[in-house]
Amino acid sequence: MKLIYLTLLLTFVFLTTNNVCSSSKKDKSDHMVKKLNIQILSTMVADSGIGEWGFAAIVTADNYKILFDTGALPDTVLKNARELDVNLADVQDIILSHNHSDHTGGLLELRQAYMKEAPKALSRAHVGAGIFWSRPNKSGTEANDMLELKPSYKALGGTFVEHTKPTEIAPGVWVTGTIPRIYPEKNISGSGKTISPTGVIDDNIPEELSLVINTVDGLVVISGCGHAGIINTLEHACKSVKNAPILAAIGGFHLFAATDQELDWTAKKLKELNTKNFIGAHCTGLEAVYRIRQQASLSRKTCVVGAVGATFSLDKGINPLYLAQ
Repeated sequence: MKLIYLTLLLTFVFLTTNNVCSSSKKDKSDHMVKKLNIQILSTMVADSGIGEWGFAAIVTADNYKILFDTGALPDTVLKNARELDVNLADVQDIILSHNHSDHTGGLLELRQAYMKEAPKALSRAHVGAGIFWSRPNKSGTEANDMLELKPSYKALGGTFVEHTKPTEIAPGVWVTGTIPRIYPEKNISGSGKTISPTGVIDDNIPEELSLVINTVDGLVVISGCGHAGIINTLEHACKSVKNAPILAAIGGFHLFAATDQELDWTAKKLKELNTKNFIGAHCTGLEAVYRIRQQASLSRKTCVVGAVGATFSLDKGINPLYLAQ
């Protein structure tokens, strides 16, 4: 009898500890997005428009629109949006995933371009706590461009909303807040320092935010660079928003320098999370996308390199356009 009890107990422990999206609490998200469209406006590969080392995407979730990141050069997203016939005048909210200039470079240009036509256009930026921390470089000069962007954006009528915890900013649309670094996914470049409230620390981009959309078919997660780690981010989405499969992971995931072993581990975890679609843009890396496709048992239709103009929607899935198909 004791042996049977011990076997049942070990089985229970194994099942609960291996369900990465399990939660003892009720799912936080009761709202489910029924109509979703995501279109990339900045990345390196350009089927149409301008390519650059940066990232941006426009998200329409039911009747809510949000711009995720703003690209690198001041006018890339502005030009690409116009070429792709994307109207940003009715978008109030922006997410700035982290402080790096390849995600924040278009902020002021976009606000200036639309504010006369629509005073609230692109006037509210959601950011993670720590995005305004000083990042002195080796010469002692400031390396965090957000410290200059902050007063300039405010002078244009813009406001910043800082997040530390998962927050629902529209029905079914969440920002992650601070992402716990459970796995040692060191997806960062360099060895910079930042001045936190407790002193100088290694800069692992602690402010990074991702967007999580709770849809009728599962979670869609959008990342700027994935400095927190793609698996850390996806598991955090499951645990903090809803215990659900990952319908799509889209954006930059900073895997271009990952070893084959690291990519195989990542693909294994993506498979465990029941990831259905993967669009690796920006810093993900071409070889990384193809290896993940193979190792995660995805296909040419469900795992692609992200391109300017490419889309993902609930009804049609991924449209990679011509170059990345």
